[in-house]
Amino acid sequence: MSDRGLSLMTDLYELTMMQGYFDEGHNVPVVFDMFYRSNPGNGGYAIAAGLEQLIDYITNLHFTYEEIDYLRSLGLFTEDFLEYLRGFHFSGDIYAVSEGTVVFPREPLVKVVAPIMEAQLIETALLNIINHQSLIATKASRVVYAARGDGIMEFGLRRAQGPDAGIYGARAAMIGGCIGTSNVLAGQLFHVPVLGTHAHSWIMSFPDELTAFRTYARLYPNACILLVDTYDTLRSGIPHAIQVFKEMREAGIESTKFGIRLDSGDLAYLSKRARQMLDEAGFPDAVISGSCDLDEWLISSLKNQGCMITSWGVGTNLITSKDSPSFGGVYKMAAIWDEKEGRFLPRIKRSDNPEKITNPGDKVIHRIYDKGTGRMIGDLIALSDEVFDPNDELVLFDPTYTWKKTRLAGGTYTMKDLLVPIFRKGICVYSSPSVTEIAAFCKEDLNTLWAETRRLTNPHKVYVDLSEKLYRLKNELLGGI
Repeated sequence: MSDRGLSLMTDLYELTMMQGYFDEGHNVPVVFDMFYRSNPGNGGYAIAAGLEQLIDYITNLHFTYEEIDYLRSLGLFTEDFLEYLRGFHFSGDIYAVSEGTVVFPREPLVKVVAPIMEAQLIETALLNIINHQSLIATKASRVVYAARGDGIMEFGLRRAQGPDAGIYGARAAMIGGCIGTSNVLAGQLFHVPVLGTHAHSWIMSFPDELTAFRTYARLYPNACILLVDTYDTLRSGIPHAIQVFKEMREAGIESTKFGIRLDSGDLAYLSKRARQMLDEAGFPDAVISGSCDLDEWLISSLKNQGCMITSWGVGTNLITSKDSPSFGGVYKMAAIWDEKEGRFLPRIKRSDNPEKITNPGDKVIHRIYDKGTGRMIGDLIALSDEVFDPNDELVLFDPTYTWKKTRLAGGTYTMKDLLVPIFRKGICVYSSPSVTEIAAFCKEDLNTLWAETRRLTNPHKVYVDLSEKLYRLKNELLGGI
């Protein structure tokens, strides 16, 4: 992303508001929160992703002469404002949850503390980057969970909504738990495994199926996964694959990875018959992989039917998050600096829709774990000046149904701050881990969830609570106290 000019990747109203602030001399520091309101796919959680690309965007944010000329051509902006944009750079602070972190609705994934003109400009790109990758990482984690330990390969590039969606979707899918991608460019950019077999056209381009299999096995003896459903899976494809495997064995070729791929038909039935045929032929180590419009629901169903596939290629439904195609993240002002008082004053957005009422103030997120099991108890959103001691009793209460309370005895829980510094005074102070390292962290973080929260149907809700101080502040601003 650092090689691309993305300064104009914004909504027009960000720039027109900026000019309004500029003309009025109104550029006070503000606090903005980026958060989302509901989990994708009616799930129990989401996965934060995209931070590295956000860092690239902020670091390289500037306006070229060509971009200034284009803005001038719109006839909307004054020369003084365009001159300001020519020297623009981000000078504020940004805090964010680390990539791969399990997150929940209404808690800030990114917090921006910056002059209002700067905070306003980055809104659209920030949402675009974080929303997309968080969506795909979440979808991937659900698919991986459904596979119950089997490997998931991301195969969605040709069905992604454009090159960027394919490239960064593959990155997010790896963070969510996929073992590899078919996307070669993503493999190069992010240093992740690239995987694949061959298409039906390979088989069809040869005089017969057996010749096609033999040729492929000769070229790739240690990655010999043969697609067996071009003509007739049980009468032709699998028998020919077995014949080739026998020929390889007789020739002394010890393949490190070989097997078949099923891409159509009743995958449960065909995989069980294939496993029987391969085992009886003396190839119990042969892999059976499957593709064909898979998602977490179909994979879960197939596993429940005793399907013998142990390696899954998931494309369209993963790379597009087909059943839940948007993440729904929003970016809202939470506080504004008051020169007279010398502090941030909280701001709140009211709404007739209760779910759209925001949480005011400069906030932090504390994740709370059971000390004995290491499992997650819940999250506590608090004001940044609040201090908590895990040796003291902690009372958590539902911010909607306040009579629902949980009392944690001192010494029985631990706390972790989720928002970490990314930029300070416009300088990046954070070093992004590799995609492989983020994926490993994500796996560990998911393991702190109870199984009931990860289930696909009616997952248990992890509560995101407000501190008493924040709760009272919110109600005061709403006129309730």
